[in-house]
Amino acid sequence: MKYTTGLSRIFVGLLFIFSGFVKLNDPIGFSYKLEEYFGEGVLNLEFLVPFALPLAIFIVIFELILGVMLLIGYAPKFTKWSLLLMILFFTFLTFYSAYFNKVTDCGCFGDAIPLTPWQSFGKDVILLVLILILFFNEKFLKPIFVKASLKWIVFAITIGCFYFAYHVLMHLPAIDFRAYKVGTNIPEAMSYPEDTQQAVYEYEWTFKEHGEEKIITTTGAYPEVAGEFINVETKMIDEGYTPPIHDFSLIRNGEDELENLMQEEKLLIIVAYNLSKTEYEGWVNLQPSLQKAKEQGFKIIGLTASGDEAILEFKDKFDLNFNFYFADETAIKTIVRASPGLVVVQKGNIIKKLHWNDADAL
Repeated sequence: MKYTTGLSRIFVGLLFIFSGFVKLNDPIGFSYKLEEYFGEGVLNLEFLVPFALPLAIFIVIFELILGVMLLIGYAPKFTKWSLLLMILFFTFLTFYSAYFNKVTDCGCFGDAIPLTPWQSFGKDVILLVLILILFFNEKFLKPIFVKASLKWIVFAITIGCFYFAYHVLMHLPAIDFRAYKVGTNIPEAMSYPEDTQQAVYEYEWTFKEHGEEKIITTTGAYPEVAGEFINVETKMIDEGYTPPIHDFSLIRNGEDELENLMQEEKLLIIVAYNLSKTEYEGWVNLQPSLQKAKEQGFKIIGLTASGDEAILEFKDKFDLNFNFYFADETAIKTIVRASPGLVVVQKGNIIKKLHWNDADAL
């Protein structure tokens, strides 16, 4: 049991540190996931949505620190209870999400390792077993350093976590795990290779034959049945290949101008998923950089999910003389974790992404 507890301690500790770090690298992304869980139809805790970001930062730092505390053997009683309560809550949450099909990606490892709800539930069950081993074998959770130094190690790592969180919030994630990372060719990332697996559907056809309903299952073809057709239900068996970027568009006046804009040699996209929630200070700070970009021959466009009326009011407020294009809000949130954020595209290739705080580096 001593060796089993030791292996569980290492595995759980490292996993909590890794899981906490990848989410701490992108706390805004994790806050979006919390908003999804808090939303109507999932947990129905809409009053927590405004607090999603501070909650996200607290949760991921606490998760990472728990992993450190477990590995170094600091405050074992507090650590084991915190681990148990946290894993019980998240096991329930992932089961609820998977069983009722509420959230398609749990967000456990951010965008680094996407997991389906059932995969996440399975991971949490394994963790629960390992944490129970730790819980009932506290006597083996001995400190690995001098006891007096443990609290200072935890303190230093906590301060480092808060500094790192502040840095990525004021700039951009240190590591970009998303489909729109620098170096991505947008048209290529949206394309389907010739040999890719297409989505497979199953169709359940209901017919009425001799006064009785009869269900026939096919993979697409209309069955040759003499009875009266009632209805058909479609079920996805295999979603097939999904390109990394599959929900991106640049719509203006009802037309998607993505293909033409991806031919631009110098394209600067100013991203703000919702103009009512964007940081006004950022737009003021952007003005000198936008002027320089215009002088250097950049085509400047805005990208938002806000409506035409909101766009007109916003352009008038900040005296903006470039056009805004429309795209799905979720897609825009994925592109860059800043509002406003800057994306430089050359012939469809993303060559630079910047937070508005770093606009001078354009």
